[in-house]
Amino acid sequence: MLWRRRRARPRDAAKRTADWAGGRLPVGEGGLLRKAFPDHWSFLLGEIALYGFVVLLLTGVWLTLFFHPSMTEVVYDGSYRPLDGMRMSEAYRSTLHISFDIRGGLLIRQLHHWAALVFLAAIGVHLLRVFFTGAFRRPREVNWMIGVTLFLLALAEGFAGYSLPDDLLSGTGLRIAQGIMLSIPVVGTYISMFAFGTEFPGHDMIPRLYSLHILLIPGLLLALVTLHLILVFYLKHTHWAGRGRTNRNAVGKPMFPQFVASSSGLFFIVFGVLTLLAGAAQINPVWAYGPYRADVVSTGSQPDWYVGFLEGSLRLVPPWETAVAGHTVMWNVLLPAVVLPLALFAVLYAYPFLERRFTGDDEEHHLCDRPRDKPVRTGLGVAAVCFYGVLLAAGGNDILAHTFKVSLNTLTWVFRIALVVLPPLAFLVTRGVCHALQEADRERLAEGEETGEVRQTIAGGYVESHEPLDEERRYMLKSYGYDVDEPPSREGELEL
Repeated sequence: MLWRRRRARPRDAAKRTADWAGGRLPVGEGGLLRKAFPDHWSFLLGEIALYGFVVLLLTGVWLTLFFHPSMTEVVYDGSYRPLDGMRMSEAYRSTLHISFDIRGGLLIRQLHHWAALVFLAAIGVHLLRVFFTGAFRRPREVNWMIGVTLFLLALAEGFAGYSLPDDLLSGTGLRIAQGIMLSIPVVGTYISMFAFGTEFPGHDMIPRLYSLHILLIPGLLLALVTLHLILVFYLKHTHWAGRGRTNRNAVGKPMFPQFVASSSGLFFIVFGVLTLLAGAAQINPVWAYGPYRADVVSTGSQPDWYVGFLEGSLRLVPPWETAVAGHTVMWNVLLPAVVLPLALFAVLYAYPFLERRFTGDDEEHHLCDRPRDKPVRTGLGVAAVCFYGVLLAAGGNDILAHTFKVSLNTLTWVFRIALVVLPPLAFLVTRGVCHALQEADRERLAEGEETGEVRQTIAGGYVESHEPLDEERRYMLKSYGYDVDEPPSREGELEL
């Protein structure tokens, strides 16, 4: 007798896998595999950051096999002939070797660099999403602080990696970093000597940055990412208001197999897009800059975008200096490069507690706020983004002046005035727009959706016809606190 084995369908295989894991691990019914994940696109921003970090780890491990973090001076005799016979550090020569002599080396280098930019951008946009939707409120204050710390560590990691090749551009950035250290009163010289080991540039800086870049900071990032994900699982995701969604439940697709399948697809999309950028869009061509020399400055040099706001702040502050007790205080460096970043991150860390203090809202929140329903918070966020944008644009004031044929001094004053005027203006405009959108929602709830049809009345006037909102839309608006006769609830809103 011949036995025929029925071919297993993918759904059956997935069910058997889930059943097997559920009987042996804490992932069964009510466990990990059944955790609900929201399916709204805005929740994918954190996943993009996570997968950018994975690409960074994979490409970084490969690059460590060929990079030599040494400041020993050598004479170049590699494949890139324009630099043949030039003296340079071993770190710079190994970077050229990876780019021109290792098969696929340039692709991996550029993939690593693009992944770093996307990783930082995704963290920043993810933080903005959490801020504007109020997902930082109780019980997620600690996770918000972990996210801000991840962003801070990612900035440090990016700067350390950016400085490793010891090319002219990264060396100029390190020189600026040393100047920032020296601007700190009393202890600045000690901090500089501790970091560099000797007078700039010295022989210890690149090896020390290398240890930070491949060991200490990635280890901290990996630990904090793990803790961040554990808290996300423990506290559950926030979700948008809708039928069946409350502050007491978590609605979404289960982790296995739906979320695993979609998230795996997103990983390969991120990896593919980054690889496409690495192969088609050149970035950080260190061979064009040449090795670092203290007496040479590259024309039109710009840092990566994530430290561009520091560059802009340095360019906007006037040359203020003060002598105090025999010590020169360089306010033009201390204020923009030390005080400003410390103040910005202090506000980010403290904001959940400040909002709770001023609003008196100490309740747990698992539903996302619509930005329009929190006009003050939304206005503050837009003002902060505007403030950052002005500083970022000011970091390229020389390029802008050259490109548009305007005076550099005039452009600098334009940015100084914009830095003071635009953020408050952005706050006022944003708050007004939020109130207008709220009013439009109340009208829509009371009168229905506009159809676009206009009719003439007997009296000669014109009216626009409306059709009732669907039940889902009405339910959603009412869940956000809207009523036909009353404005949205302002409980938990900042008064300003």
